[in-house]
Amino acid sequence: MVMVREKSFYKTLVTLSLPIVLQNVITFLVGLADNVMVSRLGETAVSGVYVANQITTFLQLLVTGLGAALTVLSAQYWGINDKRSVKRIIATVFRFSLYVSLVLFLVVFFFPEAVLSVFTDETQVITEGARYIRILSFTYIPFCITNVLIAAMRCVETVKIGTKVAFCALFINVFFNWVLIFGKLSFPALGIRGAAFATLISRLAELAIMIVYVFVIDKKLKMRVSDFFKRDKALLRQFISYGLPVIFGDLLWGINLVTQAVIVGHLGTVSIAAVSIANNIFSIVSVGLYGVRDGSAIIIGKTVGAGDNDRVKLYAKTLQVVYVMLGVVTSILITLTKLLIPYLYSGMDAQTIELAKNLITVLSVTVLGTAYQMASLTGIVRAGGETKFVLINDLIFVWLVVIPSAAIAAFVFSAPTWIVFACLKCDQIIKCAVAAVKVNRFNWIKNLTKTHIS
Repeated sequence: MVMVREKSFYKTLVTLSLPIVLQNVITFLVGLADNVMVSRLGETAVSGVYVANQITTFLQLLVTGLGAALTVLSAQYWGINDKRSVKRIIATVFRFSLYVSLVLFLVVFFFPEAVLSVFTDETQVITEGARYIRILSFTYIPFCITNVLIAAMRCVETVKIGTKVAFCALFINVFFNWVLIFGKLSFPALGIRGAAFATLISRLAELAIMIVYVFVIDKKLKMRVSDFFKRDKALLRQFISYGLPVIFGDLLWGINLVTQAVIVGHLGTVSIAAVSIANNIFSIVSVGLYGVRDGSAIIIGKTVGAGDNDRVKLYAKTLQVVYVMLGVVTSILITLTKLLIPYLYSGMDAQTIELAKNLITVLSVTVLGTAYQMASLTGIVRAGGETKFVLINDLIFVWLVVIPSAAIAAFVFSAPTWIVFACLKCDQIIKCAVAAVKVNRFNWIKNLTKTHIS
């Protein structure tokens, strides 16, 4: 396979990806800090937070979809230095995120028990989770706004601000977790509610930093408040045609994870706690895959927008090799984390720890598929303008393979938790064949800037 020989390509990939990786590491460390500190309160508390955080996971995937939609559209316009169109796209995505996060906040705040009962029938878990999620719901709107602004900066190749914001959030969240969960510095010990308040404080801090950066410090776009109220019918049509499939794809994945949580939630408190541990560890160790995916999406989108299709094809071939190499490294790292689980979660029962190790073993295998197919389909194909294919592909595999196989394993055959978990992750391996064929046909290259009439 022909590989890119220009050092500038790899330097750009690292320059774009590394800050995103660091941002994601820090973001997931916030979740791990919550997970580890709350584990001192027992399995019920951990399970309550896990169930409540399924809504947060859904929202995070919405934000991921919004960021990806921004990248698909804005990176191409940035490739031809059309700042006006970039601003209009940012405004469209911003308004969309505001509406959705507001609706989600209202539903969760007023009906927390009803929402959580979808995921589990464990009464104590629902009670603990409701105490946590009602406070956490206040983070939804600031979280969405902050991450849309970070994605907007990322589209114009300003990636370091996301890392700085995430670092501040980590420090604030861990500090207030310590203070409010355990009652330090003369504050009352709020337990699980303290973890929610700590997250709220960190989200508000993130928002304040990004508002100052976007409206005062940034010199590339020089956004103004009035920019968020301006509309462009042609760009709106493009957003509906190319951006919404991206968002719906990630929302579909969110629904998939919610459905998975429902299945896991009916396997008992020990299974819920073990899955929570495994997923938190996986999220941190696998950030390199998602960072490189996002970095390559910016490169592919910008190059497609510039109209250099030969270079796009060369980049796509090279990136596939990079993804495979990252997958092998990530698999090894995930396997090694099994040694740390007993120390990180010393307050948990031995049964929970052992099950978590088994789930980590499953993830160490499936991540090889995740590294290749996920990055290829979303970092190359989707970024190149073929957004509907990824949506349809996920629809087929999630609802015809993943969910049915896991549900049958859990509720018909009463299979062990690790087998159910393996069924939930099986598509990561199967989709590799689809990704290999699609990427190397190169029929996904679509220059969206040529279809826009100002």
